[in-house]
Amino acid sequence: MQNQNNTGEYGSGDESRPYDLIDGATGEGLKVIRELDEQRKVSADSSVPIDARLEAYEDIFDSEVGDTSLVRARNIEREVGLRQIYLKFEGGNPTGTQKDRIAFAQAMDALRRGFDTITMATCGNYGVAMALAASFAGLQCRICIPQNYHTNRIKEMAELGAEIVRVAGDYERAVAVSQELAQENELYDANPGGENTVTQMRAYGQIAYEIYDELRDAPLAVAAPVSNGTTLSGIYRGFLSLYRRGKTSRMPRIVAGSSFRKNPIVQAFLKNMPTCEDLNPAQIRETSVNEPLINWHAIDGDAALEAIRQTHGWAADASDKGMLSYSKLIREKEGLQVLPASTAGLIALMGQHQKEPLAGDRYVVILTGRKS
Repeated sequence: MQNQNNTGEYGSGDESRPYDLIDGATGEGLKVIRELDEQRKVSADSSVPIDARLEAYEDIFDSEVGDTSLVRARNIEREVGLRQIYLKFEGGNPTGTQKDRIAFAQAMDALRRGFDTITMATCGNYGVAMALAASFAGLQCRICIPQNYHTNRIKEMAELGAEIVRVAGDYERAVAVSQELAQENELYDANPGGENTVTQMRAYGQIAYEIYDELRDAPLAVAAPVSNGTTLSGIYRGFLSLYRRGKTSRMPRIVAGSSFRKNPIVQAFLKNMPTCEDLNPAQIRETSVNEPLINWHAIDGDAALEAIRQTHGWAADASDKGMLSYSKLIREKEGLQVLPASTAGLIALMGQHQKEPLAGDRYVVILTGRKS
């Protein structure tokens, strides 16, 4: 691993233009801390027996994370000519995105296994989720962020007690540095694609269980925005478990949407490639709209690609203009404030419907965050 210099930065990579990333998600994290202060005092106190700490933490986890709303979008149905579209709004989680699900699951796992520090890389939302989850568990949190990425959520991470480590290079480099820190210092590695991926997949699988609880069966399709592929893979595995146990009559078709030609999973599907291949980083341009979606390397890409193909689903590109347009549509027709990137799955669903009208059935669209 490269040495850390005295400015708290790693590496010596390109220090070119800064990225002004408007990830925009907001949540009720600090409010949650105040309302659950008694449980937090127990779960975060290292002098309390571990069983009592885990019980208090699980109470916080169960009451505050997940169980997000699933609402029928009747106005959008009329607009696009497709009945029974349901919106699964993950912005209802404490910090405003689905990332809280895996952050709290891994913090509880780290607490149970005796770790005192969690590390992971982020460009914004995941870092806030992990900082909050770690603070409830009484764990230290070391967050690696690409040097040139500037997100307004860094202040939240710091306020929650996280240590920010700036890394020269891109997100993939930040992941590598975080993994090296975990290995060398015996820290809990909460990065995607690592040894705790199963925990992440199970946490995201809860989204499938919650959809089943509301609909009492699987919808015809589940559409979601895709970046690394972890969320999509977890939802697929959740439905697979339900189907194998006879809870649902079918597997939903898995539909993925991502930024135009900037995601390996979507490109592999469109080009009928057997596995995901890395894109050329030099040809990828981040914007304030597409940043949550793009990756030149999708860490759980092959798992997501398999989910799409095994369910006879599909994947499609989404332009910045399209994502802005659909976020406006959702705001005006359904009253939900969502990040434009969150609409990529809906765009992929509607694109297919425009090519060949989809059957009258039930469709679920995952919306993964909200705007401030």
